[in-house]
Amino acid sequence: MGDFNVGSHDLPIGAELAAFMTRGWADTRRSDLRPVPMAAYTAKRRARLAGRFPGEYLVIPSGGLKVRSNDMDYRFRAHSAFAYLTGDREPDDVLVIDPAGVARLFVRPRAPREEGQEFYRDRRYGEFWVGRRPDLAEAETLYQVDCAHIDGLADAVPAGRARVLRGVDAGVDGLIAAGDGDGELVSYLAEMRLVKDEWEVAELRRAVDATARGFEDVVRALPGALAHPRGERYVEGVFGLRARLEGNDVGYDTIAASGAHACVLHWMRNDGGLNPRDLLLLDAGVETDHLYTADVTRTFPLSGRFSPVQRQVYDLVHAAQTAAIAELRPGARFRDFHLAAMRVIAAGLHDWDVLASPDIESGRYRRYTLCSSGHMLGLDVHDCAKARTETYLDGVLAEGHVLTVEPGLYFQPDDLTLPPELRGIGVRVEDDLVITAGGAELMSGALPRESSAIESWMAELGR
Repeated sequence: MGDFNVGSHDLPIGAELAAFMTRGWADTRRSDLRPVPMAAYTAKRRARLAGRFPGEYLVIPSGGLKVRSNDMDYRFRAHSAFAYLTGDREPDDVLVIDPAGVARLFVRPRAPREEGQEFYRDRRYGEFWVGRRPDLAEAETLYQVDCAHIDGLADAVPAGRARVLRGVDAGVDGLIAAGDGDGELVSYLAEMRLVKDEWEVAELRRAVDATARGFEDVVRALPGALAHPRGERYVEGVFGLRARLEGNDVGYDTIAASGAHACVLHWMRNDGGLNPRDLLLLDAGVETDHLYTADVTRTFPLSGRFSPVQRQVYDLVHAAQTAAIAELRPGARFRDFHLAAMRVIAAGLHDWDVLASPDIESGRYRRYTLCSSGHMLGLDVHDCAKARTETYLDGVLAEGHVLTVEPGLYFQPDDLTLPPELRGIGVRVEDDLVITAGGAELMSGALPRESSAIESWMAELGR
């Protein structure tokens, strides 16, 4: 069997077939390729990274394939830092920047047809099994960086003398000894993505626009979803179709939470039915082909009309979001918009006699709204998560930041501190915004936010 990734049920290859498989193939090398769209930006990003760690080796892998079950892998998705610096989306590739700041991409190139058996025998990497990958010349054209065979990686980086993005590729981790500077590299790789360039903002707009169309698809499909015993899965599937048609995939597992499921912050089982008396909380985002994702949530009545108590809860969350958005501007503290939203939430809960005081210092309001009201957005849905606290959570907003604003109220069905009519209601309203010189632009404004506008929107789409 050799070193190929073969299945237990694969038949053996005889000498005659092996010889026959090496002959009679047309030359399919491609000369029509153009650089990936972000190539002009990735060179600048690599130069910036090299400038931050002058005179050092830097190693950033794309990551390896991950087994889903037995001999079947998950669909590959490159590590965000690697994609940001290269535009490459292939598994097992590794970016190396040397002490002089020169970048080289080590890749697993296309296997030749005239020799070896990988191209038709290897289930994991063979072209017959998983499709074509570029050869070295094609990779250099695509990514506009010097490329070399992955087999040369060990000789290119001195052991123990490199900063490495660890936990991404076990083979790379084992090749180069861990160093004290690895953590600093991880933080900087996140921090350099905090401010988006114009290409990234445009890509995020595409993600948001596609996501808005996905939400419209869901509303149009609600009659079928309501009739299905797994209506939440129906909703998930409808949105997923839009994500696959217009992008790479969903940027994260879709949350299609009806009724009390909406009180589970990351409900992704999506195995429940839909009741027209309930609300549906849909938290979903399309990831573009270049891996930038939207992250939008709308909560809407499955009947097309909010009940009085549903409207009461929804309007409070919407008011909190409006107050938060008003705080967004360059120079504002990142925490400010969340605090603005929470002051509105706490005051509303106090007015409903749920809280004894509207004061937010005690944190008691968090029983009903546990999570933060937003996060950075980009290649990851929770982008730049490894950035240092002083540059992110305790930092200030700047032009080019892209973030979500997503306050919510989650009234657990078994919470005896609540009046019965509130129990089991979960509402979140989430939008994607880019910080501009004058404040913030609502990128997801194509979707309605006010309760009355949501009802009109649903009616227009045939619900």
